[in-house]
Amino acid sequence: MLLDLCARVEPRESQIFRLLRVEARSEVTMKPRVSGRRAAALLLILFPPVLCAMALEKGRREAPHRQSEWQNLWYSNFEEFQRMNEPTFDNNTISNVTVQLGGSAFLHCRVRNLGERTISWVRRRDWHILTSGMFTYTNDERFQVLHAEGSDDWTLQIKYVQKRDNGTYECQVSTGTGIMSHFVNLHIVVPEAFILGNGEHHVDIGSTISLVCIIEKSPSPPQYVFWYHNDRMINYDTARGGISVETEPGPKTHSRLIIRDAHDTDSGNYTCSASNTEPASIYVFVSEVSGDKLPALLRRKTNSGASTADLAMTALSLMWLLSFPSLALAAR
Repeated sequence: MLLDLCARVEPRESQIFRLLRVEARSEVTMKPRVSGRRAAALLLILFPPVLCAMALEKGRREAPHRQSEWQNLWYSNFEEFQRMNEPTFDNNTISNVTVQLGGSAFLHCRVRNLGERTISWVRRRDWHILTSGMFTYTNDERFQVLHAEGSDDWTLQIKYVQKRDNGTYECQVSTGTGIMSHFVNLHIVVPEAFILGNGEHHVDIGSTISLVCIIEKSPSPPQYVFWYHNDRMINYDTARGGISVETEPGPKTHSRLIIRDAHDTDSGNYTCSASNTEPASIYVFVSEVSGDKLPALLRRKTNSGASTADLAMTALSLMWLLSFPSLALAAR
C-alpha cells in the first residue's frame, strides 16, 4: 500500500526536492542561522518523500524474488487444483453385463468431476460413436443415453438386444492430458431348455410319468413354465386329475411334471415351454408290459412317417431278438 502511494507521489517528489533545495539555498544565503521551528517544519516536509524513495527502492530490489515465489506458488497450486478436478471413473462401475437375448441392456458409466466435459459411448467392434452427451449418432433407435441432471451416471441403453450386440463398449471423456476410457463388456446369452432323457420315455400302464425340464443360461428365472400334452396345456388339468407341476427357479430352473396312474391315452408328445426359451419336447409311450416295446416303437415310427419296409424290418428284428430266451429254454 505504501509502495502504491509512493508510486503516485514519485513524479512530484523531484519537484518538491528542487523547490526545497532552492529554498534552502536562499535561506542559507539570507540567514546563516535557521530557527528551530523552521528546521522542524523543514524536516516534516522532507521526511515523507525520503520515506517513499526508500520504500520504492526496496520494492524494486524485492520484486523479482517476490514474483518468483508467487509463480512457484501459483503453478504448484494450479497443478494440484488440476489433479483434484480431473474426471475419474467410479470404481463401482460394472464392467461386465450379461443380458438375455431380446432383453434390455443398461451399460453404466459413472464419472466424477466431469465439469463441462462430454461423455461419449463408442462401439469397439466398428469404432462407431453411438452417443455424445445427450445426442445419439446412430440410426438404430434401440440405442439411447440415459442421464439425470446432477447425476454422475451416463447409461447407454440398448433395447431388444440381438446376438450382434455382443462385444465391448467404451465410455470415454476428453481431458487436458488425453482421453480417459472405461470399458464395458456386454454378453448376450440365449436360454436353453431340455427335458432329461433321450427323446423317448417308456412307462407301464398304472405307473407314474415323471418328466424334468431344465432351463439354463438364463440371467433371470423364467416367469412361467407350461407343460403341454400334444397341443393341450396340462398344468391345471382338473379333468384328468393326478397331474402336478413343481418348478424350482434358480440359475438352472427345474420344472417337474408328474402324472400318476398312467393310461394308454397318456401316450404322446410332451412339451416344456418357458417364457424365455424355445420349447423342448419328449415322446412318452405308455404300454401294458414293461418288456413289450414293439407296439411303442411301431407307433413311434408310424408317427415319424417311416416306410412300410422299414416298419417290417424293425418288427422282424425285434421278434428275432425276443426269440433268444425261448431258444435258450428249448435247448435245455
